[in-house]
Amino acid sequence: MRFLTLFTFLLALPLLAQEPSPSKAAIFEVEGHKAVLYAAPKPAEGKPWVWYAPTLNGGVSLAGRKMYFEAFMKAGMSLAGFDLGEVRGSPASSAKFTLFYDAMVKRGFSAKPILLGQSRGGMMTLAWAFRNPDKVKAWVGIYPVCNLASWPLKNSKAQTLADYALPESELVSRLKEFNPIDHLAGLAANKVPMFAVHGDNDVVVPYDLNTKLLKERYESAGGTFSVKIVPGEGHKVGPSFFECQELVDFVLKHAK
Repeated sequence: MRFLTLFTFLLALPLLAQEPSPSKAAIFEVEGHKAVLYAAPKPAEGKPWVWYAPTLNGGVSLAGRKMYFEAFMKAGMSLAGFDLGEVRGSPASSAKFTLFYDAMVKRGFSAKPILLGQSRGGMMTLAWAFRNPDKVKAWVGIYPVCNLASWPLKNSKAQTLADYALPESELVSRLKEFNPIDHLAGLAANKVPMFAVHGDNDVVVPYDLNTKLLKERYESAGGTFSVKIVPGEGHKVGPSFFECQELVDFVLKHAK
């Protein structure tokens, strides 16, 4: 019996070794900022990847979301992020994100990543996406910040003004120049599909001022946008947002 147990364990070792682990990340620098890469053990054709934001303190928190991480890794999709700190989508920080994008492409990864923004990461990814609409495969949001006039200027004013390097009065007067919700035509023309999961009781990043508004404007521009509304839930870490099968299905569908 002991021999059979040991034999069974030894047979399972190769399978255990293939399980994706969030502890195995490659760290490299781009212009003095940390990039974090979780490479898929067996990359799918074209080396697809999910670009996640925000990446803060050198870590990609999505790697700790078991359902998402394992689904992406098993599908041959890598996961990566770039730590610029608390940026809010200014032209300057978007240009730095482009340096990271270029570095990933030079490493052989797809020239069209799927962007996934969580909370303020929504603004980071959308701001880069509307300036680079031909470089985006799809966009995904988890209760994403989509509107500069919402959370950034209401609850994160200091960081927002610092990123744009403008006084508040000037940023407000030039809001349409910078706000992603006012620059969606390029993404729609490139047929970039979008998906978001958002709670209808989110008081931090209100659904109506962010995902709903983005969906309405994107569809008016001719784009496609799917949304999963979570009734009664707000801005929190929980299964509704981090075990969302619709999100996984969307990412895997558009990664092909």
